[in-house]
Amino acid sequence: MSYTKYAAALVRANAGSFNKIRISPGRSRSTLASTKTQEEKDEQMDGCTVVEAVPVELISQTKNVAKTPLPKIHIDFDNTQEAYRSKGNIELLRSLLVFKLCTIDFLVEKNKELMDLSKKLLGQWMFEKMMKMTFYGQFVAGEDHNAIKPLIQKNQAFGVGAVLDYSVEEDLTQEEAEKKEMDSCVSEAEKESPDADHREKKYKAHRQFGDRRGGVISARTYFYADESKCDNQMETFINCIKASGGASADGFSAIKMTALGRPQFLLQFSEVLVKWRQFFNFLAAQQGKSDMMVLEQKLELEELKESLTTLGVGAKDDIENWFTGEKLGLSGAIDLLDWNSLINDTTKISNLLMVPNLETGHLEPLLNKFTAEEERQMKRMLQRVDVLAKHALENGVRLMVDAEQTYFQPAISRLTLEMQRKFNREKPIIFNTYQCYLKDAYDNVTMDVELSRREGWYFGAKLVRGAYMYQERDRAKEIGYEDPINPDYEATNRMYHRCLEYVMEEIDHSRKANVMVATHNEDTVKFTLAKMNEMGLSPTENKVYFGQLLGMCDQISFPLGQAGFPVYKYVPYGPVNEVIPYLSRRAQENRGFMKGSQRERSLLWKELKRRLLSGQIVYKPVY
Repeated sequence: MSYTKYAAALVRANAGSFNKIRISPGRSRSTLASTKTQEEKDEQMDGCTVVEAVPVELISQTKNVAKTPLPKIHIDFDNTQEAYRSKGNIELLRSLLVFKLCTIDFLVEKNKELMDLSKKLLGQWMFEKMMKMTFYGQFVAGEDHNAIKPLIQKNQAFGVGAVLDYSVEEDLTQEEAEKKEMDSCVSEAEKESPDADHREKKYKAHRQFGDRRGGVISARTYFYADESKCDNQMETFINCIKASGGASADGFSAIKMTALGRPQFLLQFSEVLVKWRQFFNFLAAQQGKSDMMVLEQKLELEELKESLTTLGVGAKDDIENWFTGEKLGLSGAIDLLDWNSLINDTTKISNLLMVPNLETGHLEPLLNKFTAEEERQMKRMLQRVDVLAKHALENGVRLMVDAEQTYFQPAISRLTLEMQRKFNREKPIIFNTYQCYLKDAYDNVTMDVELSRREGWYFGAKLVRGAYMYQERDRAKEIGYEDPINPDYEATNRMYHRCLEYVMEEIDHSRKANVMVATHNEDTVKFTLAKMNEMGLSPTENKVYFGQLLGMCDQISFPLGQAGFPVYKYVPYGPVNEVIPYLSRRAQENRGFMKGSQRERSLLWKELKRRLLSGQIVYKPVY
């Protein structure tokens, strides 16, 4: 049965038509997978000590051919001479100054006010000079794509690539941010009848959390104004992609979905995905399979048909045709990925926003009314995403889709997955981001890897710990839903290593998975290196990448790059005045980072002393 016929049936049929299952459950995939996990493995490992980079042959593309034995590669992260070879003495002094300032609570807490005051006292020209000598010079590469080229070229000479990130943000007051968020996240139907729709609290806009910058120190935030602004932001991303393509042959560029359209769609779509995932769980529980791992939950087809018929979702003969028409259930069972495959994007977006009502057994619209303009806004968001992916492919740039808040993330992950299905057929172009502080991170990763395996495309992932923990916890507690975050930092570390190990095992299995280990945690980097040595995975295969922010953790990035590992710095750029919100967050992030560990400052001092004692009063990097 074609999807076009489904769409037509949705328009004219009553809400109980099972046709909708062909639309929404496919959108629910791994983002909302079960949080049940297997017993975790011991992830302890010994430290690495020696730097050794030996030319090696590429490992076979399949496991059927014997691997070439590879020498183990170890990195000494205490070797300051290697770590800071790319830095002059002035740069080392600047890093020490900036990191020291970041430990002073008053300066960090009042950094925005102090920057504003400095601008008034010094004037614009002197203020920019001062910023470029300190915070801006430490964390930002330059004002535009031409100004950043010298830094990118220097880093490349020392084995470190770039993920370009245009870091300009609006400087809004909290009141302005809240107003924009409420205007852009509430539909016309909700404005007319606030309590008429059966919406889940998590996926509704709440004014007290309307300023999404609250409690967030390491992620850009976009607020919707209108469609023309989204077009402008798309053009900015395109320019960033082109600049990345022009700067190197293997660059990355980062984008955010909330910059590309009205967030109302992401909220509503996410809620639909959650409810369809819950529907699958409900059906699995009916068959006594709720305690299984998510990919082990296989619904017996005949029982499934009986359940759907009993619920009044559709006639048994029709249900039979729906499944056999898609060549599903041939094994007599349906798993979540089979369920997810019942989707095709050739319908009205508003038809996706149907949800099952388990009390009535019918499908119901998430909203009572959906305007033509809202429909157009949703379509345009999808079109902008497609345009960016095409530009990335044309320019030889890999595109990383940043993760965002959990009430947006199901939709963001699903849209990213659709891009991967389309553009990752021959090589990894699109990378999804997985936040490992989430309880369901492992299920998310395993579901997506399995789908890529079945469909034969290249899986691309960036693993991060997460940027929204305090905000997510406060929102869950205040509004009244389950905290989506792991209970503590150690649990997040275990989750990160578990997800990473799973992806690396897939790399070892097929060579079609790729992962960016985006972390400042030295233990996690050592864990990754140990797994690569254990698997005989060569850095020259470019399957495992490492990523850190510009101006931070050079003692990790540069030794890795000089040993031949693909490592990248997130490289922010933009005019001084317009990246102040970004610099403000870097100061806050570094306060916690520097107070928690003196390691980076002690290494900087160690290298500076070594140079002075050896007579290198003036040191100029050679490359």
